[in-house]
Amino acid sequence: MAEIINLRDVRKAKARSEKEAKAADNRIAFGRPKKARTLADAKKAIEVSRHEGHKLMGPDSE
Repeated sequence: MAEIINLRDVRKAKARSEKEAKAADNRIAFGRPKKARTLADAKKAIEVSRHEGHKLMGPDSE
């Protein structure tokens, strides 16, 4: 005999799993606080400027 399943429960479980997948993507995309993002951007800008400052040739002379 076949197992009886409740279609409403199946739909709800599918919706829950889709919401969880979307939430996981959002945690990756928007997970860091603004302060941490700006701090990382500032550090990267400082590193780039230091690296560019140590070059022997300017960007115009190739």
